[in-house]
Amino acid sequence: MTRYLLVMLGAALGGLARYVIGTAVMQRFTGRFPLGTLVVNVTGCFLIGILLPLLTERGEPRPNLRLLVVVGVLGGYTTFSSFAWESFQAMDEGSRWIGFANVALSVILGYLAVWCGALLVRR
Repeated sequence: MTRYLLVMLGAALGGLARYVIGTAVMQRFTGRFPLGTLVVNVTGCFLIGILLPLLTERGEPRPNLRLLVVVGVLGGYTTFSSFAWESFQAMDEGSRWIGFANVALSVILGYLAVWCGALLVRR
């Protein structure tokens, strides 16, 4: 039960951070480009690049901290960071085609899924 509460608490904090940061960026830099989302996605990727090696490769593993910060906070902040980490990890471990396929398929199929969903609702 503790694991679920850690993820839930982290996700709430991450979602709030996503909203606050994304909104602040868009208020400061107006325009059509979704700069707020880009900033959130890139900073989430940067943070997961720092945190996962620290939590899994150095010292004693801390599964509860990983659940709170990586799964919860960063998951609520942006799932894009998980996608980027998994792609990086595959390439870093020598599975370049898997990493490339994950990037290509996630972007292409994600875009197509948004397009199909919007098309379905708009009819």
